[in-house]
Amino acid sequence: MFKKILVANRGEIAVRIIRACRELGIGAVAVYSEADRSGLHVQAADEAVSIGPSPAIESYLNMDRIVAAIRATGAEAVHPGYGFLAENAEFARRLEREGIVFIGPNPDALELVGDKLRARRAMEKAGIPIIPGMKSAAADASETAASARRIGFPVMIKASAGGGGQGMRIAFGEEDLGPALEAGRREAKAAFGDDSVYLEKFIEDPHHVEFQVLADSRGNIVHLFERECSIQRRHQKIVEETPSAFLDAGLRKRMGETAKEVLRVSGYNNAGTVEFLLDADRNFYFLEVNARLQVEHPVTELTTGIDLVHQQIRIAAGEALGLTQDALQQRGHAIECRIYAEDPANHFLPSSGKILAYREPSGPGVRVDGGVYSGWTVPLFYDPILAKLIVWAETRELARARLVNALKDYVILGIQTSVPFLRDVISHPRFRDGDTTTSFVKKYFEDWKEEAPGPDVLALAMAAAALGGWDRPREFRRAAGDQPGAPPSPWRSLGDWRIGGKS
Repeated sequence: MFKKILVANRGEIAVRIIRACRELGIGAVAVYSEADRSGLHVQAADEAVSIGPSPAIESYLNMDRIVAAIRATGAEAVHPGYGFLAENAEFARRLEREGIVFIGPNPDALELVGDKLRARRAMEKAGIPIIPGMKSAAADASETAASARRIGFPVMIKASAGGGGQGMRIAFGEEDLGPALEAGRREAKAAFGDDSVYLEKFIEDPHHVEFQVLADSRGNIVHLFERECSIQRRHQKIVEETPSAFLDAGLRKRMGETAKEVLRVSGYNNAGTVEFLLDADRNFYFLEVNARLQVEHPVTELTTGIDLVHQQIRIAAGEALGLTQDALQQRGHAIECRIYAEDPANHFLPSSGKILAYREPSGPGVRVDGGVYSGWTVPLFYDPILAKLIVWAETRELARARLVNALKDYVILGIQTSVPFLRDVISHPRFRDGDTTTSFVKKYFEDWKEEAPGPDVLALAMAAAALGGWDRPREFRRAAGDQPGAPPSPWRSLGDWRIGGKS
C-alpha cells in the first residue's frame, strides 16, 4: 500500500479523497493555486504545496508544477479526483514514465475512452448500441452541416476530449449549427485544452442512466448498479439517485452486463462510469465512459456499503478486486443534490464572494461532502460546486422527504446558491412520481423564482450564527499542523475557535 498520495484537485472532491487517505493510514498532500491558499482541502491535508496562479491552466492543469510537487513531497501516487487532469491520458503516461502511480485507468484505456469518437467506433464494432452520429471530429462548416443533415436535426455538439456537460450545445436547425459549434469548441478548449467536437443525434426527453463499474488489473470486473442522472441544467447533472425508478430488474441486469462489456472492450482498470441514454421505449444507447470518480459516487456508496475511493486506491496499489457480482446488492434508496454557488433565477450564472455563514444539515441518513466554510471566499476561476448533499432511507419517498428537510436546514449566507431551487425540484409532484427525464428543468422550472422569505429568516440566521456552530468541520481545524511551506492560517495558529460564542 502507498505511504503518501498527492491529490491533484481542489474543493470538496479533494477533501473527500484526503479523508479516504486518512482512513487507510496514508499521508495526503494537497496542491493549491493562489485562489485556494485558504481552501479547506489545504487545511485537511498533511502537507500542502503551492502550484501557481489562480487560472487553472497555470496551476491545476499545469503538469510540470504538479510533477514538481510530487517530487518535492515524495508522493508515490496521484489521485486526480474529477475534472482538471483526471481524464488526461498524457498526464497518466507522464506519471507512468516518472515511476508514479496514477490512481485511475491505465493510459491506453484512458486514451481510448477519453476520445469519445474512438470510443464510439470501438463500441459499435463490439455490437454495443450507440447513438447515431459522426465517427470523426467536425471539420469545416460545410462538412459538418452535411453530417448534421445526414444524422437529422436536432443534433448535439459534444467535446471529443471530455464530458461533464462542457462543450455541449444543441442545434435544432441548420441556422443554429454555426453558433453552437463555435461556442462548443470554445468551451471544450477551456475545459480540456482540446477544441475538437463532434455531432450526435439528439434524443429528445430521454432518461440519463449510468452504471458504476470497478475493474482490477487482473481481469475482474463488477458493476455496482445504476444511477439516475436525468435532472440536469445546461447539460450538467444536479440531482442523482439510485435505484432508478425507470428501470426494472431485467433491464437493470442487461444494462449492467453491457457496462461491464464496455470496460472489457476498452481494456479498462480502476473505477469508471458507463453512461447510457434511454428513450421512451426503454431502448438504451451507449453514451460515453467517464474514466474517473464521479461527482455522484456517494449515492452508490450509501446503497452498496462500498467505499469507492478506497477501492480506487487498493486497485491502483495492485490488489485484486475482492468483490463478486453475485454478492453485490443494493439496500434502500439514496439521492444526491449538488450544491452550487450560482443563481438559478438568473440562468444559473456563477456567484462568487465571501460566505458569511455556513451550516450543513445533519441527522440520520444525511451526508454532506463539502469543501467550504464560513468566511471563505468562493473564487470565479473554477467550477462553482461547493458541496454535495446526500441522503439515504429505506424507500425513495422517505429519502425524498428527508432530502427536502435537509435542504431546508442547509444555510449558506453571503452568496447565491442552488439550495432553494433544489428544494423546489425535490418537492415537485413530477419528481415525487419519478418522472425525471433530461427535460425536467426546462419543462417545470424554466422561469423559476425563489419564493420571498419571511421577514424573520435573516434575524434567525444571524441569531444562530451568534450562538456558534458556523465554523468549518472540527476535524480540520488544526489538521495541517506546521508543515514547511504551508500557507498561513488562523485555524492552525489560534487553536479551537469559532465565529461567535465561546470555545
